[in-house]
Amino acid sequence: MAELVDVPADVEVIAHEISLRGFELAAVEHGVIDFEITANRPDCLSHLGIAREASVIWGGALKPRPSGRVESDSVIPVRIEAPDLCPRYSAQLFDVTVGPSPSWLVRRLEAVGVRPINNIVDVTNYVMLEIGQPMHAFDLDKLQGAELVIRRARAGETLRTLDGVDRALDPEMLVIADAQRPVAIGGVMGGANSEISESTRRMVLESAYFHPPSVRRTSKRLALKTEASTRFERGADIEAPLEGLARAAALLEKIGAATAHATRDVYPSPRRPLEVSLRGSRIARVLGTVVPEDDVPRILSRLGFLVTGQDASWQVTVPSYRVDVTREIDLIEEVGRHHGFDRIPVTFPPLDVPQAVPDPRIERDGKIRRAMTAAGFSESMTFAFVERAAALPFCRPGVEPAAIENPLSEKFAVLRPSLLPGLLDSCSHNRRRGRKDVRLFESGSRFGPSGERRAVAFAWAGERTPGHWSTQPAPVDFFDVKGTAELLADVLGAGPLDFSTSAAPFLVRGRSADVGTRGYPVGSVGLLDPAIATARGFPASEEIYVGEIDLDALASVVDAAELRTHALPKFPAIVRDVSILVAQALPAAAVRGTIRSAAPALLESLVEFDRYQGKGVPEGRMSLSLRLTFRSSERTLTDDEVEAAMSTIVEALKGAHGAERR
Repeated sequence: MAELVDVPADVEVIAHEISLRGFELAAVEHGVIDFEITANRPDCLSHLGIAREASVIWGGALKPRPSGRVESDSVIPVRIEAPDLCPRYSAQLFDVTVGPSPSWLVRRLEAVGVRPINNIVDVTNYVMLEIGQPMHAFDLDKLQGAELVIRRARAGETLRTLDGVDRALDPEMLVIADAQRPVAIGGVMGGANSEISESTRRMVLESAYFHPPSVRRTSKRLALKTEASTRFERGADIEAPLEGLARAAALLEKIGAATAHATRDVYPSPRRPLEVSLRGSRIARVLGTVVPEDDVPRILSRLGFLVTGQDASWQVTVPSYRVDVTREIDLIEEVGRHHGFDRIPVTFPPLDVPQAVPDPRIERDGKIRRAMTAAGFSESMTFAFVERAAALPFCRPGVEPAAIENPLSEKFAVLRPSLLPGLLDSCSHNRRRGRKDVRLFESGSRFGPSGERRAVAFAWAGERTPGHWSTQPAPVDFFDVKGTAELLADVLGAGPLDFSTSAAPFLVRGRSADVGTRGYPVGSVGLLDPAIATARGFPASEEIYVGEIDLDALASVVDAAELRTHALPKFPAIVRDVSILVAQALPAAAVRGTIRSAAPALLESLVEFDRYQGKGVPEGRMSLSLRLTFRSSERTLTDDEVEAAMSTIVEALKGAHGAERR
């Protein structure tokens, strides 16, 4: 470090101060400082990068480093066939004498955990650690045709790398090749067929820039991670290849290992430096403190940025090695790091916290969950992917469930058209494990021709109430699931529900009903088709009652409904009960509809409280008992008015349904 910039003699002080600038300190041992470098700072994977940080802290300029000759020449044939993967490639010829490295070089490499090999390889490693530019040396006499071609690998090509492993290449990988074969994997590792040995006399030294994503993909695919690939995949400095050659040439000549000759630099599309505007007002707003105006250009200049401008407004040219800086906010981070985050006063931000707006869907799901658990149901959560055979009974005739393009298996081949397939599987699972009475519900999404819709489904098997000495156990029936649907409607503010004969293919006709409200269909409830129940694993003798309500449809009705309020009644009501004989198959809803159509405005409510078949009732008929409540908001009604209304209603029932008053 001291050869690059003036720093204090105390290693602990150096480590502490640099760690305050955003670098995690891993260890300090025997004069060696080890930092954990984040992926966005490849420039600091070198001593030079850390030295730049130190130059800002202690104010010293970077010291010049001896460099050798880098003379442009076209003696080395270099051809880039994949400029998207290798925008720049530089190479230099050397006459070399391979041997052991001097002791000072060996000590420095060993101190940072690098095993010395020979003077040529050791210098390339030293330069990589010093300035962050990976390099690779080829034995020129082992190259066939004495030409370097930077291209994609061809199908079927292989290369034995320096670690002695034969590696299969593919056309997505970049290779350095001679006229006949690959001799290195670009940015990752060289090949054994051109490695430096004790007999090497002429060398080509490579110093290039490789596309980071390409290096990363190749490294991952080959399971081969090296010091070079680590730097290239994070983003090396595209302007450093010639600097690396010059520094290597100086060191090789210093230790008597080589004589430098011609250099070839192929850089077909030079990159323009990035310029970013920086405002002092923006710095103050982001950091929450005012940084002295003179400190901003001083900090950035020490880090290698070119800064022009005045009056707290600057134009900053980003150096090529700072690939992490692309926006004004990145420059503000640099200023903040070296100004000192610890110097920023602690204040509470003047935030205008907006009032939280409740999500109606979350509120609705919460109401459903509380109501259903209070009613004795347990919540289930199942997959949205189901087997096609399980989904088909719940589709409308002629409609196929939405298929998954790449299903994990046939059991997850389609999107569920209903929540019931998964819910029934959960019920069956519980029944097979000894649960006698199972009540489950699920709120989630189902998928059909109109897209994704929210729904709630419930399934009930077993008995309504558990056995007890004071009561007789009663099996669940249609009216239990009908009541569950009414409970949900009441909780969600949908008002009274209408029930009509259901034609749902998965329900038993005559023991099921379609559910509607205010004239809109919202679901269905009833006894599950025994064939479907058996297919889902239930015993053939067991009755399973289910229901499903379209929450989106129900919410639309609730949102569209006009909320009306009424004053408390001032006048008393008159209640009349009436029993009529009607056809056994006549739906009670038809009777209620006729009464409401015929009744005057004085009819306040209508409730069916009994039905009877048996002794005293003709075959094919049933007795239906209704309670009618009459009230006026303006006066007290008389018995004569109510009797007249009752007569009108009975006559209407006779005419519409052949009813007889009992």
